[in-house]
Amino acid sequence: MPRRTSTEPRTPRTRRTEVMVKRECKICADQITVDYKQPDLLKKFMTERGKILSRRISGNCAKHQRQIAAAIKRARTMLLVR
Repeated sequence: MPRRTSTEPRTPRTRRTEVMVKRECKICADQITVDYKQPDLLKKFMTERGKILSRRISGNCAKHQRQIAAAIKRARTMLLVR
């Protein structure tokens, strides 16, 4: 297959220079304690179907993401959340 050639010069690609703004963990900012007996708090970190939201989407730090995941799993076994 022959190469495509054009008479127009290529335009240089520009790099993205956006600065990523670091979001603060909502739980760290408000100093909330994560507990499996708080279904309203846990539902904020779950999808409609009951899956746990990822850190990237929820904006949690690693420590609180682990606590939330454990609390959601514990609340599921006690049927506090579905």
